[in-house]
Amino acid sequence: MTQSKRTIKKYPNRRLYDTEISSYITLEEVRQLVLDNEDFEVRDAKSGEDLTRSVLLQIISEHEEQGQPMLSPRLLSQIIRFYGDSLQGFMGPYLERSLQVFLDQQQQFRTQLNSLMGQTPWTMLNDLTERNMDAWKSMQRGMLDAAAQMHPQGTGRSGNKKVG
Repeated sequence: MTQSKRTIKKYPNRRLYDTEISSYITLEEVRQLVLDNEDFEVRDAKSGEDLTRSVLLQIISEHEEQGQPMLSPRLLSQIIRFYGDSLQGFMGPYLERSLQVFLDQQQQFRTQLNSLMGQTPWTMLNDLTERNMDAWKSMQRGMLDAAAQMHPQGTGRSGNKKVG
């Protein structure tokens, strides 16, 4: 049994009505639907026209105005230049694929980080201590080997042969 898309109706007064919960919702709640990977569409309450893209762009615009923007003026200018260009039809799918590759790499990084951080602090400290001890022992062995080569066996500090 396939589940249909959740429908949000947009009224002329700019209010958004979620038909699934039979309640008006805010733009921030629509954003939360996106974050929750909910499958939805926004429709004009009178005409039935699909307004999903326009509402999503509005959410992006509001978040770009707050805090640290993701889309620089340079990037936005470059995107605008593609409108009307012969490559316009290729740009959307290209950006989608590029973003998907980025998301896949980010997920791999998070998985690796979580496996690292999944260790207890005590385990991580023990591992670090063991690596430091191995490095210290290796350095000591190297110093002792170098010292042994400088002073042949069987000689004391003064350089005289030991008498036994």
